[in-house]
Amino acid sequence: MWMKKVWALISESLSGSEEQDYTAIGIRRAIVLLSIPMVLEMGMEALFALVDIFFVAQLGEVATATVGLTETMMVPVYSIAWGLGMGATAVVARRTGEKNRPGARVAAAQSVLIALLIGLVVAIPAVIWSPEMLVLIGAGDDVRSVALPYTRLMLSSNLIIMLLFVVNAVFRGAGNARMALRTLALANGINIVLDPLLIFGVGFFPELGVFGAAVATCTGRTIGVLYQLYHLTRKGGPFAIRLPDLRPVRDVLVGIIKISMGGMGQFLIASLSWVFLVRIVAGFGTVAVAGYMVAFRIIIVTLLPAWGMANAAATLVGQNLGAKQPDRAERSAWLCGHYNMFFMVTVMLFFWAAAPWIVSFFDQSPDADAFAILALRVVSMGYFFYGYGMVLAQALNGAGDSLTPTWLNVICFWAVEIPLAYLLANSLHYGPIGVYASIAISESLLAVLCAIIFRQGKWKLMKV
Repeated sequence: MWMKKVWALISESLSGSEEQDYTAIGIRRAIVLLSIPMVLEMGMEALFALVDIFFVAQLGEVATATVGLTETMMVPVYSIAWGLGMGATAVVARRTGEKNRPGARVAAAQSVLIALLIGLVVAIPAVIWSPEMLVLIGAGDDVRSVALPYTRLMLSSNLIIMLLFVVNAVFRGAGNARMALRTLALANGINIVLDPLLIFGVGFFPELGVFGAAVATCTGRTIGVLYQLYHLTRKGGPFAIRLPDLRPVRDVLVGIIKISMGGMGQFLIASLSWVFLVRIVAGFGTVAVAGYMVAFRIIIVTLLPAWGMANAAATLVGQNLGAKQPDRAERSAWLCGHYNMFFMVTVMLFFWAAAPWIVSFFDQSPDADAFAILALRVVSMGYFFYGYGMVLAQALNGAGDSLTPTWLNVICFWAVEIPLAYLLANSLHYGPIGVYASIAISESLLAVLCAIIFRQGKWKLMKV
């Protein structure tokens, strides 16, 4: 009987009504209905890079380096897109909670307008100066000759990436996480099919090598965006946006941008701190770096479901504040934090028990495997706190208070994590384990500070 109920709930979460009111149903039910498609959506986010690397790795180290270097150059683009998504989710969720459909439509349209403008501003210079950017990032002559066409096409898709992230954030803010999931499922499906056909030249398809991976990825994302825009503009749909809605509305634009700036800052701060940590680990040799990189990829994949739960908290907080139910908004966030903590502790136990088995799937030396195993076990010791921290930070973002998590990131990542990593690794001679420990400590500190600030409740007074 309980299996039927669980399956019915999963089915409803993936195919339910676009008009579901998450401020009126049970909180636990609302969390489940929102979090299932959001967790799956986060899995789809990772699938693009994993699929490309899987096929491109068969072409050799130069091709793999091409993908890796280009992805590194696109980190700021992803940070901007995620930040814009935070602003879009917060404002659309607030209008949805208020039952203000015209306001939600205007917020969605203004989010698209911002994505269009910033996407063009970012894409055009990146395409023009692709060769210089490859030199700046340290690509060798052998890599640059292969990478330039790939990099130029990928950077030209910055506009598509902006739209993909922001429109999905709009749907999440409205509580329609299923649409965001379907979009990425469509884009990924096309990419998975086209990758081997275009990379290796199967049948009548041309053999494009690593450039074929770029064509496949850009094609999948473009079709995904067209699918989004169809549903965003569909007559009778939840938004039904028309061209006049794209005219700038100053107050709405300012509100979205204000929240988005904090969101961008959070991702950029976290990304830059990771670069510094890699630099510290690099001081202990290539083997240490290789082990750390493998562990980091594994950690990112396991964190994605947790990010889905955090996104559900952001939507529920925004909608309940709009519905003038701040206590329900707070309870929603804490419950999401509880569920996330249980998941993260389960992952921690899994890492401690099965880290050697997980790492064995990567073709590395025993010494590199040892570093990766150690990293998984030590970093995951902070997962109990981090399960709460990522949810509460997103809850603050969903309430429109993106500035507080930004400053907390500066304190925990730049003022604590980086100096502590250097101190433990070099001054106290703990080596790479000191870097791993600094991550667990700083993430735990961030979670505690988020909990203290969230409990104070000032976020309930945010105007969006």
